[in-house]
Amino acid sequence: MLSFSEMMAGVDELGEFVQAKTPNLLETRNLKAGYLGREVVTGANITVKRGEVVALLGPNGAGKSTTLLTVAGQLPPVDGIVMLSNVPTFTPMYQRVRNGIGLVTEDRLIFTKMSARDNIKIGGGSVERVLELFPALEPRLDIRGGMLSGGEQQMIALGRALSRDPELLLADELSLGLAPMIVDRLLSAVQTAAKEHGIGALIVEQHARKALKYSDRMYLMSRGRIQMEMSSAEALTRLDEIEEAYLAGTSESEEDHIERRRRKDVRQAWGRIRVKERELRRISGTQVSRRRTGEDDEILDSEQHRRDSQMRIRRGRKY
Repeated sequence: MLSFSEMMAGVDELGEFVQAKTPNLLETRNLKAGYLGREVVTGANITVKRGEVVALLGPNGAGKSTTLLTVAGQLPPVDGIVMLSNVPTFTPMYQRVRNGIGLVTEDRLIFTKMSARDNIKIGGGSVERVLELFPALEPRLDIRGGMLSGGEQQMIALGRALSRDPELLLADELSLGLAPMIVDRLLSAVQTAAKEHGIGALIVEQHARKALKYSDRMYLMSRGRIQMEMSSAEALTRLDEIEEAYLAGTSESEEDHIERRRRKDVRQAWGRIRVKERELRRISGTQVSRRRTGEDDEILDSEQHRRDSQMRIRRGRKY
């Protein structure tokens, strides 16, 4: 039986032909995501490797945040698989965060009545590590979170996530409502963490130029589907073409998408019922229903109006 040193000597002789395959930190396979069982995102295949920053771009309502929340575990997938380090994952969000995911949502997750220092500590972060990333926060550590600027709140949220040494960072709209200089500082911190500490990062962004500047690869999502995948360097050379084709204007909202799919399903069900009614009329000579296909939209619109009215009443009672 060969010793370990003899086996390693044999490997050395193979030289450059030996390659170690490192598993992806994140991989989604044919991921379908949505709300209440109705898919908003269809067939998303995304991978993130160690030491890599991947940007997920797209217009408003394209399904980017839904995809991110499904990867994080806040939303259950409608279909498909989320794999972390080549292991299919079905755990809830809090367990994924404990197991090495750093999450920064667009809401920033800041406790407004607590100081900046306590906001960092309550998330298990290190104040010293956060100050290394963002030294400008040092004089603001004893200020309440609600009194901080939007940029300072985002620095705390991102610094808290990075200071916990996550294997994978998920960040949603870091640039939302912030000045370009602050956005550069935040995205630069993500890029530095990936290059120096080997974390993987998936960042959701609308501002393509900023995201591509600090990322290695990009996925372009529109209407719930991945339309394009390429390196960020190549995407920067084709940015005008990409913006004109996919990023101009806005996509339909997730609520509109769900309603459109619901109406399609209802029309198909009604169509099957009409086929049965015609067959019954042919056999028995009895008129079962007199409703015409053209009346479907009027009925669906009245149902939507009734649901909206009930929602407004509930909100009025609640608030």
